[in-house]
Amino acid sequence: MRVAAGGALLFHAIAALTAGLAPASIAFHLLCTAIGVLLVVGLWTPIVGALAAIDAVLQGFFNPVDAGFYVLLATLAAALALLGPGAWSVDARLFGWRRLEIRDRRELPPE
Repeated sequence: MRVAAGGALLFHAIAALTAGLAPASIAFHLLCTAIGVLLVVGLWTPIVGALAAIDAVLQGFFNPVDAGFYVLLATLAAALALLGPGAWSVDARLFGWRRLEIRDRRELPPE
């Protein structure tokens, strides 16, 4: 999921940067490139996932032709922000991999 979302952000940001844009737009697309790189490597995934979702919503608002793609990208980025980076990420190497185990109700002691 990280590679798909980050790769899509990188692809669109680099394509926009090579198209020759206004300086304010260049700064925005450089930020999108940084967000894409951080997503791909899995560093600060919950924060960067939320930023990627906000970025995708803004791009979908300003590019209504590609709104469907950006809605899908925003949904994927929000899911990443909620799920976390996974085992193969820089976050997992730095902070340890978090694992949530849900026990079966039948295994709980009676109250």
